[in-house]
Amino acid sequence: LQGYASEMDNPSLVHLIPSALQNKKEILFGNLPEIYEFHNRIFLKEIENCIENPELLARCFLKRKEDLQIYEKYCQNKPRSEALWRQCGDSIFFQECQRKLDHKLSLDAYLLKPVQRITKYQLLLKEMLKCSKNSEGTAELEEALATVLDIIKSVNDSMHQIAITGYEGDVSELGKLLMQGSFNVWTDHKKGHNKVKDLARFKPMQRHLFLYTKMLLFCKKREENTDGHEKTASYSFKNSLKMSTVGITENVKGDNKKFEIWYNGREEVYIIQASSVELKNTWISEIRKVLT
Repeated sequence: LQGYASEMDNPSLVHLIPSALQNKKEILFGNLPEIYEFHNRIFLKEIENCIENPELLARCFLKRKEDLQIYEKYCQNKPRSEALWRQCGDSIFFQECQRKLDHKLSLDAYLLKPVQRITKYQLLLKEMLKCSKNSEGTAELEEALATVLDIIKSVNDSMHQIAITGYEGDVSELGKLLMQGSFNVWTDHKKGHNKVKDLARFKPMQRHLFLYTKMLLFCKKREENTDGHEKTASYSFKNSLKMSTVGITENVKGDNKKFEIWYNGREEVYIIQASSVELKNTWISEIRKVLT
């Protein structure tokens, strides 16, 4: 933040800033200042207070559950930040900042830190759990780990969500994103003429499902190569079902990884096959919660 972000306002370096970067500090750095402030003013002190009593550490995470959501915001902005970096990363301005700091690594390595940090927390909490079998604070540690895993899940989910294309409405109006993942899907639109068992012979469609409290979206995943860099996935919207009008059949004969979602009194039937029985059960329990 000092060596790069502040330098963007340094009058003596202004002429080195590429035009593509003008007024785009927020895109490049996201809410990094907010993350820094939170750690500097609050979280670091609270963690340091646990040095003598490590069993209190879990409480820091539980107490700051809401605050840690700032990572989600950071990760959501990351694709925009990376695209901008690919455009301007080799400019003289960044080279000059790096030289002054005497850093071996360029700025993009540091912009990855918050993403890495949130995953590091779960590893640290897991390590602490290993060392604290049935001692004081173990239950709280487990709860803290669950909290961090929950944040990682919502970060991960939201990263997929921002890659949805072609959906006409506003995704933010669909309620909370509960689950997302890829499935084999068979579908039957005919009003009950041909039996569902005939469908099982046809080749399934690959669909990426997004389950919201109000809606289930079916998308098709597309891998796109971004100018020679890592593939970025996008999900083109295919169709949606209002959760208020769907029904669910938990078991499909002949395959314990399949379940059915049907619409409008079985007018449309979707047979959905998960990659494992555990995954199927997780989805079913989430869908049940929404339906009840």
